[in-house]
Amino acid sequence: MKNSKWKIWLGLVLITANACAQKTDLEKTEATVDQQTIKDHIYYLASDDLKGRNTGSEEIQVAANYLANQLESYGAQKVPGLEGYFQPVPLRIKTPASAGSLEYSGKSFDLNEDFIVLDGSSGDFEGEIVYLNYASEADFENAEVQGKIIFAKAGDGETTDRRSILDLSREKNERARAKGAAGLVEFYSSPSIPWGQLARSFNRANISIDSFEDKGELIPHLWLKDMDNANQRFMMTRSIKRASINIEGMVNEISKDKNVVAMVEGTDPELKDEFIMFSAHYDHIGVGAPNAEGDSIYNGTRDNAIGTVTVLSAAENIAKYPMRRSALFVMFTAEEKGLLGSRYLAENPVIPNNEIVFCWNSDNGGYNDTTISTIIGLERTTASQYIKDANVAFGLTAIDDPAGEQGLFDRSDNVSFARKGIPAPTYSLGFRAFDAEIMKYYHQQSDNPNTVDYEYLEKFFKSYVYASRMIGNADETPFWVEGDKYYETGVELYRKDN
Repeated sequence: MKNSKWKIWLGLVLITANACAQKTDLEKTEATVDQQTIKDHIYYLASDDLKGRNTGSEEIQVAANYLANQLESYGAQKVPGLEGYFQPVPLRIKTPASAGSLEYSGKSFDLNEDFIVLDGSSGDFEGEIVYLNYASEADFENAEVQGKIIFAKAGDGETTDRRSILDLSREKNERARAKGAAGLVEFYSSPSIPWGQLARSFNRANISIDSFEDKGELIPHLWLKDMDNANQRFMMTRSIKRASINIEGMVNEISKDKNVVAMVEGTDPELKDEFIMFSAHYDHIGVGAPNAEGDSIYNGTRDNAIGTVTVLSAAENIAKYPMRRSALFVMFTAEEKGLLGSRYLAENPVIPNNEIVFCWNSDNGGYNDTTISTIIGLERTTASQYIKDANVAFGLTAIDDPAGEQGLFDRSDNVSFARKGIPAPTYSLGFRAFDAEIMKYYHQQSDNPNTVDYEYLEKFFKSYVYASRMIGNADETPFWVEGDKYYETGVELYRKDN
């Protein structure tokens, strides 16, 4: 009789295990994605206690720890080579100069009115002047700049876009520092942006991915206002020997920011070497001026607590029900500061980029249609049908980017990986236009957890997780659609045959 009971019990266990193993991807999605869990996560991440999760703040560290704890509780694994669930991102926080001066040949220039400080630190700097035209690589070749202050024209003589001119300036700064220069002053004469606007943009705290500590000593780097080229002509027609620069109040620090990272190994002996990356940024813009209601905290529910929790939902599901392919879960810092966290990971991968076959990013500005999901880049990859089918399964319709004029594909973390060749669409809340309903909450104090439709979010999250499972279990590896802007880059990354 005892043997009979044991056999019955064993049979029930085997039946239960077999039934569990035979669950479909749809059933596995339903089994873990829960509206109340979604709500709890969002209410925490977008709470006033976290003060808008600004990059560099104490509160964003609290958010990072919360996310890491959730990943660990699901059973997601640490990525080999990392300490815990974090990838430190050495962001440089630069406090602007509060006062300063530039002098040469009896001429004196005032901070902000006549020049702006792009880079440097507080102190007094003096040196012999050397003029280097545009301070290009060729201009530096035979120049002796050790201990001298370099004067040069901004840009390259052809570029007029401010961002491009600034990129060139950064290159010049690196050359000057590498050569031991005492300073760099550029004559700025581009009319593309009013000088007053330029001065305001540099007269605030700045965060960059530049880890200045390993690039030599910081040097003062100025743009000198010269719209009519009078300062250049003066320098070229005088025998000017020396210049002096004073900067006060400028402070440089390395922040404690980090990307939150975890993985789940795949079940297929061959496909587990391919990773699907699930990504979202967890930072927002912090605290600012109060609105009419006296609210000064930008809680960032839509942008991007919802996106962050979308990835958490995928992690919980996949940790419980691993896919054939491996999964990499990443939540980025400093997206709002220029995609810095994702740029850092793309350049310093924790899993080789050519092993990441799909970046399934989640980012949001808001929604104005609860019958759809909007996928930025939907038709640009071969995974589009899975995404469409997953939405249909939960009563939604997946649509492609309806607001091409916004350039959204290039404004979220997905582009950091697309540029490497990795197929990388962004999954967003349903919108048909960037209209007043979107702007009502986008980067506003009103973007609070009690203003979203959680019935809709449950469908939205389930669609994301279901699509994730279908992509992660498919026989065919996802890729760019032939002819896409990044198709050839992808071919090169994965060494595919055309």
